[in-house]
Amino acid sequence: MPDIINPDIAKKVENLRSEIQRHNYRYYVMDDPQISDAQYDKMMQELIELEAKYPELSSPDSPTMKVGAAPVKKFEQIKHSVKMLSLDNAFSDSDILNFDRRVKEGLMTDEQILYTAEPKMDGVAVELVYKEGRLVSASTRGDGETGEDITSNVKTIRSVPMLLQQNKKEHIIPARLEARGEVIISKEGFKRLNEDMLSQGLALFANPRNAAAGSLRQLDSKVTAKRPLEIYFYGVGEVEGISCKSHWDWLYVLKELGLRINPHIKPKINIDAVYKYYKELEQMRSILPYDIDGMVVKVDSVQFQNQLGTKARSPRWAVAYKFKAIQETTKILDILVQVGRTGAVTPVACLESVNIGGVNVSRATLHNEDEIVKKDIRIGDTVLVQRAGDVIPEIVKVIDSARTGSEIIFCMPQNCPSCNSQLVRDEKEASVRCLNDTCPAKIKAQIEHFVSKRAFDIDGLGEKLIDQLVEKNYLASYADLFYMDKAKLEGLERMGLKSAENLFEAIDKSKNISFARFIYALGIRHVGEHIAEILASKYTEYEKFCGAEYDDLKNIKGVGPVVAKSIVDFLGLEDNLDKIKRMLGAGVNIRYEENRKNTTLDGKVFVLTGTLETMTRSEAAIKIKSLGGKISESVSKKTDYLVAGKSPGSKIEKAKAANVKIIDENSLKILLES
Repeated sequence: MPDIINPDIAKKVENLRSEIQRHNYRYYVMDDPQISDAQYDKMMQELIELEAKYPELSSPDSPTMKVGAAPVKKFEQIKHSVKMLSLDNAFSDSDILNFDRRVKEGLMTDEQILYTAEPKMDGVAVELVYKEGRLVSASTRGDGETGEDITSNVKTIRSVPMLLQQNKKEHIIPARLEARGEVIISKEGFKRLNEDMLSQGLALFANPRNAAAGSLRQLDSKVTAKRPLEIYFYGVGEVEGISCKSHWDWLYVLKELGLRINPHIKPKINIDAVYKYYKELEQMRSILPYDIDGMVVKVDSVQFQNQLGTKARSPRWAVAYKFKAIQETTKILDILVQVGRTGAVTPVACLESVNIGGVNVSRATLHNEDEIVKKDIRIGDTVLVQRAGDVIPEIVKVIDSARTGSEIIFCMPQNCPSCNSQLVRDEKEASVRCLNDTCPAKIKAQIEHFVSKRAFDIDGLGEKLIDQLVEKNYLASYADLFYMDKAKLEGLERMGLKSAENLFEAIDKSKNISFARFIYALGIRHVGEHIAEILASKYTEYEKFCGAEYDDLKNIKGVGPVVAKSIVDFLGLEDNLDKIKRMLGAGVNIRYEENRKNTTLDGKVFVLTGTLETMTRSEAAIKIKSLGGKISESVSKKTDYLVAGKSPGSKIEKAKAANVKIIDENSLKILLES
């Protein structure tokens, strides 16, 4: 029989938790600490000792969770209720002016729009879910739809409250709050972390963002607890129980609930004030305690945000106004040209390797011949290189004073470096193209695009293997992938029987594909994922799409004349239509929106729990959604099926209590096949 806990001890533990949480709020959210660090540490240590002595009093909401929990074997997946979108970038005042113009055009108004401007923190985007004020899960942004479950690691961050707090009566604690924030490591914290890594003989982190990302993805949260992680919140996903009319109102509510927001946010300002604040923030950049790489500009009105809507991967009501990228000087060793999937030939500078913002850069795009001439770039030049948008390396300028006279002027080749066909330059474009459809370099690039994650997603077909397959004439197009000879594959470099079997299994698995991904995989010029989705919703049969006429296409919202002409030109080539027919003849099955709506799973709600054996939970979710089903993270009376794998956890009991049908993996497969 357990010992009866002294009520005074229980009260002491409760008071310590409450006091520590209050001091966390004063320190992290209000920036107004009321006790010294030593006093805080003393309180925390006392609570740790009491919980260790009286484990019956331990709680998942206790501040002592900041020391970490037991290691996990791998990260589970968490689906976001509302997509976590990325942001479009702006690099100049004219880009911001164009953004303001697009906003006004989208709202069909000439009136002044108010924006909220925020420092763009250089960290890792995460989503924290609170239910009835209690932290229940945390996940990374992932692909925008699904992220990794990092709940245990996030709980170790001191500025993350386990429980929301109610400071004012008008700000009730919502039934559900999905709070979105940026996890960072400060400049000082990064310095101390790398000093610690060095003393242990471990590899150093390149920059604070990489350190934050690596710390969040530790399987052992006790390691994460030792890292100086912080968090600032910038928005919300799904919220139940409260609503706000403006973005700034939401930020204010987050702060009142105990979630830290950036103190340098400028709310409700016009576009002229946006320009002014950008300059101020750029000046502050070097003295801030953390890294920022720009300013995020958001339409403040929630109503206007909803009217403007989103694109495939970014909202139309927000933009990231980036600072000038970090720059370094290096030397151009050579200039090569590479051929893309559409035949565009792009010059690329081979550089002496240089570290820019924590990344080693050895190549930089030169865009086209006109760019080289305009900047007078030569082989052997010393140049200033930057990562455009802090991502893509490009040459900013030549350091003329460093020239010795031995530099070589580059001339664009007249013939394709891959197939020797004569290159052609369109009068309306700056780029030159190889028009030979049998060009090996074009074929390789087309196949790389075709097998990519967002197209047919064929795992195991890397660049080197594709090079071998094309060079040995095993592949002449992406359609040939479905007709390859397994025996020939086994003879290739680093390709044994098992590898060949895995590749053929991946190819076979890829044959069931949505029409949007199928269109995107074709590699039609100007047709990205978003336009592919528009086309897939317009045409419910591939025959209708292949027979689409220019006038019909150009009038589709989001397509326009340039894209329409590109589609008609592509489908006008018999060879391209033949590739489509060959793929379908090989068993490629296209899923259409029209067909998907009439399935036995349409509208059914599934919850997946435990470990599945023949597929991952993500793969099962994709199959369920392709047949009209819905995926939920939690069991409720609205749940139709709980799919239980190994070690299903507490969701089994919840399903039984709610009279939800529980099925195993085999039953799910039968359901999917039927």
